[in-house]
Amino acid sequence: MANTKSGIKRMRQNEARRARNRALRSKLRTAVKTARTVEPGVDRAGAVAEAIRALDKAVTKGVMHRNTAARRKSGLARGLAAAR
Repeated sequence: MANTKSGIKRMRQNEARRARNRALRSKLRTAVKTARTVEPGVDRAGAVAEAIRALDKAVTKGVMHRNTAARRKSGLARGLAAAR
């Protein structure tokens, strides 16, 4: 437990950021998983586009490094191309 006022405030800030990051990361993982395991007949391109949007948002919010997102987007695009 922090002793100073600034330490207590820092703990509050860290907890709020942690909760925000966890929520964003969870949405991101769900979108990517949905795009990878979409059933035949369902709009796969739309699911991939949604996952790419989620990856871009995670980079903007600072949850994920831009090169990591680029690598994952590339993998999704390759999977989409292979499915066609």
